[in-house]
Amino acid sequence: MEPLIGIICCFCPWCGYSCNSGIAYLNEVRIHSLDMPTAVSYLSSSDVSMQMLGAAYIQHQCYHSIDAKDLVRTLKGIPALVQLFSSENQEVQRYATGATRNLIYENMENKTALIETGGITKLVSALKEPDDELCKNVTGILWNLSSKDSLKERLARESLVELTERVLIPLSGGGDSGVIQQSPSEADIFYNTTGCLRNLSSVNGRTRQQMRETRGLVDSLVGYIQNSLQEGKPEDKGVENCVCVLRNLSYQLYTEIPPSVQLRLEGPTRAQATHHRDAIGCFTPQGKKTKDQRNQELSTFTEVARVPKGAEWLWHPHIVGLYNRILQNCDTNTATREAAAGALQNITAGEGRWASVLSRVALEQERMLPVVLDHLRTPTDSELRSLTGLLRNLSRHTKNKADMATKVVNILVTRLPSDGLQKEPSTDIVVNICGVLNNLVIASSLAARDITFFDGLPKLVGIKTSHDNSPAKLKAAKAASTVLGNMFQYSKLHKDYKQVSLNTGSWIQPAQKLSVKMK
Repeated sequence: MEPLIGIICCFCPWCGYSCNSGIAYLNEVRIHSLDMPTAVSYLSSSDVSMQMLGAAYIQHQCYHSIDAKDLVRTLKGIPALVQLFSSENQEVQRYATGATRNLIYENMENKTALIETGGITKLVSALKEPDDELCKNVTGILWNLSSKDSLKERLARESLVELTERVLIPLSGGGDSGVIQQSPSEADIFYNTTGCLRNLSSVNGRTRQQMRETRGLVDSLVGYIQNSLQEGKPEDKGVENCVCVLRNLSYQLYTEIPPSVQLRLEGPTRAQATHHRDAIGCFTPQGKKTKDQRNQELSTFTEVARVPKGAEWLWHPHIVGLYNRILQNCDTNTATREAAAGALQNITAGEGRWASVLSRVALEQERMLPVVLDHLRTPTDSELRSLTGLLRNLSRHTKNKADMATKVVNILVTRLPSDGLQKEPSTDIVVNICGVLNNLVIASSLAARDITFFDGLPKLVGIKTSHDNSPAKLKAAKAASTVLGNMFQYSKLHKDYKQVSLNTGSWIQPAQKLSVKMK
């Protein structure tokens, strides 16, 4: 689950918002006669024009010089800039935040100093100002800070609520109209903010849970995606960020959500439902299996009928349809498609009942299999890894494995390498494909037949036998060996296997001991 690194474009070397006026103003006060100690001292002046001059000089120097960034920190310029974030003069705030954007860019020491000086609180407070240029600076700084794992938890604690309430909710197109109305500056602010959230959502379970519980956060992300799709803008960069945040918040979802929610999704157990099974006379009114099934169906219906709110969106069947629309409509942005497939992979993972429910929603209600198979042509390794991971989950939970085998085996076999020495596709993809094939083979001889018919046997043997001894390649070899072992259990196909061996020179060895249920 790789996070996005916030790359912040540095501002004009002279000012934060208007090049021509900025240059004229700075020329007037002879900025070229300044040095860094003088500029830093100006930040503490009571004259706002001197404050702006000092901040503008720092911004200009830090755009051009790495050493200037360290010098500002040494001269205690960062605390002085932080104090100007709350200036009563919005122009001073713009200059101070513009200087800070350049000051912290690719400089971890300055980022740490900014946070330790109380910079996050001051920045978040500045979001209250009705000034788009200022908000653009502030959200750009926060995005940049969020690129470092060591800063993410604190940044989340101190900024999530304000970012959600002051940026995410009002700019996501919520309300009755359901239309995104953003000025160009607001679009930048929203993009910076969702970029920051994209980074924060990647750090750990505590922060993910905090984000899931932040009021309005998940609803706004979903609303923005829905509204953007409605407006025909699936390639929007804001959509990419939003889908990536949802993907990250879906990671390890079933282990991180509260126990009460886990119980609700998994449905009542047999022990919990015992008091409903009192016998009448010598007979129970219905069999236990029938009652268990009815209890599960009732809990499923209850969950589906629920209007999703907040974190409930992450596992509600409606979200499957949203991800499906992204995969269907996003033609050029592979990052967005990868995130949608990754989110689906997350919510269909594991042996849990709800993962199975959402898998069946994807296959039977949304009919996503042709969409997923179509995207397997992608040349992008990361997207292919998410798609094959999703297919592996779907193949585990599908009721009709024989039917699925007839649709996927040919396509998957073509994506397998000829042996374990090839570098593409990556080992993770090879293991995923072998996982899909194995899930189908253990339940259907049709899958084994089709692997043989579409020349998959020589490839599996090559992956198993021809490889270096790296851990990744050995993992792929084991996965291929598992498929071969389970295929060999179908004695009626041994004649076909032997013919393939004669034609290709590949020897298909009996491998009953290797036969395991790989998932």
